[in-house]
Amino acid sequence: MTNEQRYEQLAALDKKHFLHPTTAIAQQQASGPEFIFTKGEGVRLYDLKGRSALDGLASLWNVNIGHGREEIAQVAYEQMKTLGYCSSFASFSNEPAIKLAAKLAEIAPGNLTATFFTSGGSESNDTAYKLARHYWILKGQPARKKIISRSRSYHGVAMGATSATGLKPFRDFTNSLAPDFCYVDHFSTDALREKILEEGPENVAAFIAEPVQGAGGVHIPPATYFKEVRRLCDEFGILFITDEVITAFGRTGTYFGIDHYDVVPDMMCFAKGITSGYAQLGGVMISETIHNDLMELSKGTLLHGYTYSGHPMACAVALKNLEIIEREGLINNARNMGDVLLSGFKDIQKKRSIVGDVRALGLIGAVELVKNKATNERFEEPIAPKVIAEAHKRGLIMRSVVFDQQDTLVFAPPLIINEQEIQELITLLHDSIEAVEHAITSV
Repeated sequence: MTNEQRYEQLAALDKKHFLHPTTAIAQQQASGPEFIFTKGEGVRLYDLKGRSALDGLASLWNVNIGHGREEIAQVAYEQMKTLGYCSSFASFSNEPAIKLAAKLAEIAPGNLTATFFTSGGSESNDTAYKLARHYWILKGQPARKKIISRSRSYHGVAMGATSATGLKPFRDFTNSLAPDFCYVDHFSTDALREKILEEGPENVAAFIAEPVQGAGGVHIPPATYFKEVRRLCDEFGILFITDEVITAFGRTGTYFGIDHYDVVPDMMCFAKGITSGYAQLGGVMISETIHNDLMELSKGTLLHGYTYSGHPMACAVALKNLEIIEREGLINNARNMGDVLLSGFKDIQKKRSIVGDVRALGLIGAVELVKNKATNERFEEPIAPKVIAEAHKRGLIMRSVVFDQQDTLVFAPPLIINEQEIQELITLLHDSIEAVEHAITSV
């Protein structure tokens, strides 16, 4: 059977049996998968038809150490040979989970010292909300149950995570959201203060924010924003949760995104880059203060847990992944290559009439598309998907954000990317934008 025949066979099975996440269902049913990937190596993915693509989004913001790392495969194999799985419920534990929790306490900001492990980002965020509410119950303030999040935020697709997400289309997907979630403008601490007072500080459990908003359009906060947030949370006795699912483990040029702002949260959610996507793992770190309170005030069982919390193979993979990030200096590389990426965006901005604001922090960035640069007027229909289609033809993977009146291309390449590969990304991006711009202006 030729690769073309294999592709057609698999595509037919895909359309019939595979319900894809975050995908236009009708389009998927009509055309089938655009790529069927069979191999990853470095910053590239290869599909069944022999095509290669530069992975400009680290697949889903997460393949920090790049594709095809044999060290990771070997660690997973060795762990699975000895202990593939065991429960972490009750008093059971395992060596990789213990060592990973200790490693996270070593590298995390401030006094974040204890970790509850999950299988991914949505579970991490849902866990943080439950722990925050449970904490206030133990503290004798059960009315504190409201969670405040921000516009243009993305916190996952589990029920609580969906309810916390500030992108309305995700909330509109279901007709019964979890209660006690509310939203404020993503960069206004005045709006946060007003919302706290409106809801009553005695009713607010926590405020959650991404250090850089990722899936909501890569929005980088003003320099003093999080210091003001920390002061407000302290003033009203509210827990401050950071969602580092996208921004942790070197993505922004520091170990954690919040490190840029010189504040320490009370809880910190993570996933994605903890294993660079080689295994499913996430978690919530809590401060030593909260941990001590939980131990002192709890009278019974902590009735929250996932089957794969503290999964030994996933934790072993995470430990090796963090070793590689540190050994290869990938955090510094993210910072340095981020400067090169932003410079390339600015060069495209000068050359192309439909490119508006560009931004990056480390290796996470965005390019906005506009009809008029002077007025920031947008096109009647977003054109970012058209640029994505052109990029795919040329062998570049990226993502578009068209929610909340945005028309934006977003990027987060693997942290191993070098200057030559950045320049290749910029060239492919420029050519894709140029093709769409030409099509628009020639009509």
